[in-house]
Amino acid sequence: MQIESLRIAGQRVAAPDGRVIEVRNPFSREVVGTVPKASLSQVREAFEIARAYRATLSRADRAGILNRASARVRERAGAYAALICSESGLSMKDSLYETGRVADVLMFGATEALRDDGQSFACDITPHGRQRRVHTLREPLLGVISAITPFNHPMNQVAHKVVPSVASNNRMVLKPSEKVPLSALAFADLLYECGMPGEMLSVVTGDPREIADELITHTAVDLVTFTGGVAIGKYIASKAGYRRTVLELGGNDPIVVMDDADLDEASTLAVQGSYKNSGQRCTAVKRMLVHEKVAARFTDLVVDKTRAWTCGDPSDPKVEMGTVIDEAAARLFESRVAEAVSQGARLLAGQQRDGALYPPTVIDRVRPEMTVVREETFGPVSPILTFGSIDEAIALANGTAFGLSSSVCTNRLDHIMRFVAELHVGTVNVREVPGFRLELTPFGGIKDSGLGYKEGVQEAIKSFTNLKTYSLPWT
Repeated sequence: MQIESLRIAGQRVAAPDGRVIEVRNPFSREVVGTVPKASLSQVREAFEIARAYRATLSRADRAGILNRASARVRERAGAYAALICSESGLSMKDSLYETGRVADVLMFGATEALRDDGQSFACDITPHGRQRRVHTLREPLLGVISAITPFNHPMNQVAHKVVPSVASNNRMVLKPSEKVPLSALAFADLLYECGMPGEMLSVVTGDPREIADELITHTAVDLVTFTGGVAIGKYIASKAGYRRTVLELGGNDPIVVMDDADLDEASTLAVQGSYKNSGQRCTAVKRMLVHEKVAARFTDLVVDKTRAWTCGDPSDPKVEMGTVIDEAAARLFESRVAEAVSQGARLLAGQQRDGALYPPTVIDRVRPEMTVVREETFGPVSPILTFGSIDEAIALANGTAFGLSSSVCTNRLDHIMRFVAELHVGTVNVREVPGFRLELTPFGGIKDSGLGYKEGVQEAIKSFTNLKTYSLPWT
């Protein structure tokens, strides 16, 4: 069992009253570690230290730290994957995949740290101009970045907050999910080991009911970056006041299968998009929208591939899917599927819960008003709905409060261009899962999925910096 401390400016610190949070393996229910419940005074101390510090690392310094960390993640992939697996219940396959993504975030962060992101404008291009030149540069924030991360990608979500902060010479106070804090602490230790000054990152673990408001309202905070649920995201927006907020709030992403689609390919994408990471991805396939002409064949393929998807002990390297985050989440999925079946949906596979194990589950004859598709069902559930025309498909896809990502399976360019133009989402992936992206590329949603600001390393650095303009009397 790991007994962990807070990381305040790189120093290991216990909670003053000795209170801890137990971190349990969702499959075995064994305690795999404990972390302190940070006090309000400790959170305030972390912000004050960060506010007083000004990073002076060169671009080469920052790139070196991040490149070293990327190499070490790849070297230690097995150990980091075992840690992710033990505290989250994600399968070893998914946990190893996550370590590769973490290494990519670090690599891209190193590249972006070296980028000259300034612009230059000649000023004699209008009769009202002058013989001057305007230049821009990006500077770190004056205040501190406050970051709050969720449970579903225990290390990669942390990397997506921390790496752009380091790359842009900022300071950050991070609160990881109390359900999966061990991976966040390991990631912080890696960066300290690779040369990052401790003052650039503090990690505070604790009860959000006690410390969350301080993370939003402390006077040192310039920006709050949060990934998680809609209700909490909107609460943060209401509390943040005159601060920047970057909110990534989940999705209800469809895969749209047109009647000309390659059904073997489409069904494989649908299953992978639904069950990877135990379905706990904001960009997981949450709704399968299928043309009525091909619905029967597509459904048969999805059921067959779902039954072949192994689910069990996440530490078994042969198992494709482990648990969801806890038994309460599994019970929620079970109840939503049961409710849909009671309202006329048909259960085709799955729905045999065992604690936090909830196997891949398929239902069809689903209607848009059913809770299982009206709300975000953040687990391995595959609801199938049908449509008769592209107009109906677009209306179905847009008919939720969310607008994060989507998948479109068709070869018709006219249909593709309509989906790109008319789907109210941040991303449209053609013949790929909704979650496809690189760690570098822009990512984010609209409506209840976010405010239109993008994440991904490059876009996050833009959010984490101030753009300064200056002009010189030389052309």
